[in-house]
Amino acid sequence: MRRRSLILAAGSAGLVTLAGCGEDKSDKSKTSVSESPSAEAPSSAPPPKIVDGPLPAITAGTKFGEKPTVAKGTGAPSDQLAVKTVIAGGGQTVAENDYIQANYLGQIWDTAKVFDNSWDRKTPLVIQLAQGSIIDGWRYALTGKKAGSRVEFSVPPTWGYGKSGNSQAGIKGTDTLVFVVDLQETFNAKSSAKGKQVAQDDAKLPKVGTNTDGNAPSIEVPKVDPPKDLVANYVLEGDGDAVGAQDSVLVQYKGVLWDNGKEFDSTYGRKSLTSFGLSQVVKGWAQGLTGKKVGSRVLIVVPPSLGYGNNPPQGSGIGKDSTMVFTVDILAKM
Repeated sequence: MRRRSLILAAGSAGLVTLAGCGEDKSDKSKTSVSESPSAEAPSSAPPPKIVDGPLPAITAGTKFGEKPTVAKGTGAPSDQLAVKTVIAGGGQTVAENDYIQANYLGQIWDTAKVFDNSWDRKTPLVIQLAQGSIIDGWRYALTGKKAGSRVEFSVPPTWGYGKSGNSQAGIKGTDTLVFVVDLQETFNAKSSAKGKQVAQDDAKLPKVGTNTDGNAPSIEVPKVDPPKDLVANYVLEGDGDAVGAQDSVLVQYKGVLWDNGKEFDSTYGRKSLTSFGLSQVVKGWAQGLTGKKVGSRVLIVVPPSLGYGNNPPQGSGIGKDSTMVFTVDILAKM
């Protein structure tokens, strides 16, 4: 049985969760259908054929990063997946089950009605290209494309929202959808922070490795008493946006105990990134990551008062009143 992350909200996982272990009520941690092409249920449809067209013209906003204007579809759309790389990027190749960061616009073929776009929200979408996380049309159209690319594709109902459509977005069960997606970045289990190294010159604090090869950084805990207050220091300082207290983030992390250096949780060991809202996690994580910049690696030392205190998760290997030490790579805001 695959081990679940110990940092997600209770009910879905175990660690660094809120002490109350209640249901996740964070709006920011969930992506509604009207805000993204997220899937309502896993599709059982066979893979589509990838064809060249037809696809409507992009009539304005033709550069990567610009909000596009897309013409109305003419004639009948393909009953398969029409995909065109409008601008070829030179970044990392996207694989299925990767997370992507992208700006996108979606409209209906027959009417050119725009039902959603991330440009107006001024926030790119960060989502996993996994079955059940996003409509299948996105998975098939974007897998194999490179970061820095603009991709236009049409999605018939079979690989979109099916015969039921999506009434919230004004999509009927017969509608073919047209998307323009600007792929900014892709993230997977080998992703790392890429910031500038910051001196770690306090001998009373743990030292964290600065490798950026996707392997777990080392954590060397000194043989001294732990600090009584929260520590949240840059190891690698990125240049992205600062994380807000209500934001959700995509991270790599590893946690060890101060007393013995024993690892109790790690995305590296699971070979799977983790995303969560800062309102979902223990206070030490929420306070430690608030204000830190995307692209950074952060050392967080969580005292018991901001962690689990005398009520650690059962079976976690964390004792009562334990001080926890984390290295956290902030890959993206969601």
